[in-house]
Amino acid sequence: MIAPGKTRQTKILLVMPDAHIHCVSIGPVKMSFREAPLTLTTLAALVPSELHADIRIVDESVQPVPFNEEFDIVGISCLTGTAFRAYEIADRFRLAGARVVLGGVHVTLRPEEAGQHADAVVLGFSETTWPQLLRDFLNGGIKSVYRSGSVDISGLPPPRRDLQKRFGYMAPNTVFATRGCRKSCNFCTIASVPFGWHTRPVSEVIDEIRRIRSRRIVFNDVSITEDRQYACELFSGLAPLRKKWGGLATISIAEDDELLGLMKRSGCIYLLIGFETLGRNALAGINKSFNNNTDYRRATAKLRRLGIIVQGCFILGLDHDEGSVFERTVSAVNDLKIDIPRFAIYTPYPETQAFRQLKRENRLLHEYWPHYDTQHVVFRPARMSPEELDSGFRWTYRRAFSLGSIVRRTLGSRHFPITFLGNLAYRIYVRRLQEDTARIHCGKMAEPVCLT
Repeated sequence: MIAPGKTRQTKILLVMPDAHIHCVSIGPVKMSFREAPLTLTTLAALVPSELHADIRIVDESVQPVPFNEEFDIVGISCLTGTAFRAYEIADRFRLAGARVVLGGVHVTLRPEEAGQHADAVVLGFSETTWPQLLRDFLNGGIKSVYRSGSVDISGLPPPRRDLQKRFGYMAPNTVFATRGCRKSCNFCTIASVPFGWHTRPVSEVIDEIRRIRSRRIVFNDVSITEDRQYACELFSGLAPLRKKWGGLATISIAEDDELLGLMKRSGCIYLLIGFETLGRNALAGINKSFNNNTDYRRATAKLRRLGIIVQGCFILGLDHDEGSVFERTVSAVNDLKIDIPRFAIYTPYPETQAFRQLKRENRLLHEYWPHYDTQHVVFRPARMSPEELDSGFRWTYRRAFSLGSIVRRTLGSRHFPITFLGNLAYRIYVRRLQEDTARIHCGKMAEPVCLT
């Protein structure tokens, strides 16, 4: 280990704990179904040159954490669902003598908890705090807390994509144009951290995309069309590059023909859309009434005609949901011909409106963070038992990804081979979901209950 203040090469490890993302393994090769995360590559790009750093990044979802190696600084970014694993990794590296830094949305929401496992915690955006922390280390010490205020996200260095695992992701080239969201869905952590809405200069986004050799990119923005004027400028600048891209948007995009046309001409081939639920009252209950302004059937038909693949997200376990919600959701997914559906159990992440309400009503089952991943029941539903919600959730996945449902949704799609194979890939996850028997945790320190 080197002593703080020395100028020789500093060994930095940046880690994202395993989030149990859908992966496929072929021999020794492990590949994630998701897009490559930007967090680690961005942090690597922000390392000041005066550290002469040897930087290594590890996404534990697709590669192992090198516990047998020595590092001067270990930075770990975690979500709520990966917090316990992050703390385990942090504790092991601290015992080995490394200075450990924890950041990410869960750390921002629960800084005192995270601080027990780190030499420093970074709260909020890291564009200014992370480089300052590293300079403090170089000059002899770091503070225990680094907190960002409003951050200018212009002039950022390009992410260090050269450091991410090759062939580790189905979509290796991820870009962002905006940060934050102007909506206030009650289950979303973005609405719980007061960092506002930010846009990068369009010229910088376009320049970054132009330098990416691949024709396919993914935007990881929470809602790429949130600012209409900005989106129009972005899509107009993107069109001449002749790239193909996907990203996230609200279903209301189908109501704006001009913007939708620009989006298509700019190369959009798929959208991840949060439909959430079929019930108007249920949408109001989660502060997502804006979805009620759009006819789902007409909207999905329009997107299909344009050749845009729809990956639709649906939440189960809302207070208006009864036992019939599972069959109704699968029927709707098939009728709407959602190309690739995704299902989530309503999850009240810490400090969200949902969390505060359910805690006030004494309906939280525990604060066992590994189960706060949208795939486990962590609260008492209003109109069914936790066991009924869990059983119905697994039935929904099983039925929606039956061969009959897959054919019904994807046959006739302009991207049939892609969507059909994508659905078959999800069947791997369905099998894993059915094999998971430790489904409902009884308390913070209790052992999980095994449901058959």
